[in-house]
Amino acid sequence: MSDFEKNIFINCPFDSDFKPLLRAILFTTIYCKLNPRIATERFNSADNRLSKIAELIAESKYGIHDLSRYKSVNQNEYYRLNMPFELGLDFGCIKFGNQEKYGKKHILVFESEKYTYQKAISDLSGSDIKCHNNKPKDLIFELRSWFSELGFKVDAGSIIWDEFNEFQGDFYLKKQAEGFKKREIEKIPDPEYIKAIMKWSESKNKK
Repeated sequence: MSDFEKNIFINCPFDSDFKPLLRAILFTTIYCKLNPRIATERFNSADNRLSKIAELIAESKYGIHDLSRYKSVNQNEYYRLNMPFELGLDFGCIKFGNQEKYGKKHILVFESEKYTYQKAISDLSGSDIKCHNNKPKDLIFELRSWFSELGFKVDAGSIIWDEFNEFQGDFYLKKQAEGFKKREIEKIPDPEYIKAIMKWSESKNKK
């Protein structure tokens, strides 16, 4: 996973509501032959989370940052600042890191509703922020377009969406056959899910 040119740091919520969107990001990234790098890719209680995130950012030419959870929903709920903070770390890496390497980094920022980011992070005004509307299909189409703009050869969004749904169906059936209940499948750890996508993609390519 040390391939800087193909690594993508993924900064997003890890709650159950966001899980379908995260899985769409992971699948599309791997489908397009890129490496997703995410804080949950390894579990080690001895790891310092902030140091690990900084390491992932430094190892990734690309960054996907989702800001759809920066607004509190319930009474007495705190704002969730991890995602904007990590976006700032990535932006700082671009501006203050070694320009020969980090000056080539690219960032994609997502929100759930158009222009809501301006109410929370006005410094991003004028930036090209993409909206996924909390829908995996919209996210896949936007992500695919970004990859295309970066110069990667990618299939049409509709093809990736169909492949994602095919994989999801195969994944659920396989896990059910292994004895997993639906709730367990929904909580499969990200590293296990990533390995399943890679294995499925390899088998598809051999056909």
